[in-house]
Amino acid sequence: MENKPLKVLEFENPVVELQGRIEDLKRGNTAGAGEIARLMDRLAELEKKVYRDLSAWERVSLARHPMRPSTNDYIRMIFDEFEELHGDRYYGDDPAVIGGIARLGDQPVMVVGHEKGRTTRERIARNFGMARPEGFRKALRLMKMAEKFNMPIVSFVDTPGAYPGIDAEERGQPRAIADNLKEVFDIGTPIIVAIIGEGGSGGALALAVGDVILMLEHAIYSVISPEGCAAILWNSRDKAADAASALKLTSADCLRFGVVDAVINESHGAAHRDPEGCARLLKEALLEHLEKLDNIPPDTLLRRREDRFLALGDYGEV
Repeated sequence: MENKPLKVLEFENPVVELQGRIEDLKRGNTAGAGEIARLMDRLAELEKKVYRDLSAWERVSLARHPMRPSTNDYIRMIFDEFEELHGDRYYGDDPAVIGGIARLGDQPVMVVGHEKGRTTRERIARNFGMARPEGFRKALRLMKMAEKFNMPIVSFVDTPGAYPGIDAEERGQPRAIADNLKEVFDIGTPIIVAIIGEGGSGGALALAVGDVILMLEHAIYSVISPEGCAAILWNSRDKAADAASALKLTSADCLRFGVVDAVINESHGAAHRDPEGCARLLKEALLEHLEKLDNIPPDTLLRRREDRFLALGDYGEV
């Protein structure tokens, strides 16, 4: 990632101020190694406290942080020999979804994921990670290609939701999402999903069917955005913070309800503060779960995948 000034969220100020003080001392050589080490220990404790005691709405702001690592960033930091593939073979290529063949360690894998972009120009070009039907169809095409060549799949989820524009609806947006949800259950190769930022609505679900669902510590995963929920329930987007709490969209909530299988802690408190460190932790988790899935027969894999999703939620029959 490029070295750009970080946008500082209000609750991050104490951490950033202490970090700045440490950097000043290092540059000025005005403090001994012992003093700097003491401040570094204090910084580590402060990071733990600040990023642990956050409200749901504050975690939403972290999931949307403009410097949070994206799919492209993780591909660069985790995988080798990535070769991007384009197009859905029906309409065109959607830059909001990227994918291609890469190596994870010594294992060839297929990588797919939402991409929001970094700069304003990139974000507009990639439609802020909101895929059109051709994006979902591209992802499904690449997943089926992975099955054909017996390659595991790694899927990165980071989107506010599917694009709701008229052109997307005209080209079959609901059908494209539904086709992904249906057909990925029949792909007989291991699939690991990582929710790295926003997991919003059907746009996220279309890339989130898998055998293992991982979630970064400050990612969010919900059927609707807090703003959308607030507009429906309270007729006011000003209630977004209340909606975020009610939606139970944090990683801790998702783990508690069995929606995800594991939560990956973010290095130095939040992924945007240490992208490389966070990528190392995510890579370790991907390799660990891939090894566990590697020798499972395809029929057993498909049955377990279906059972995993059927087991979600509590319900009763009358």
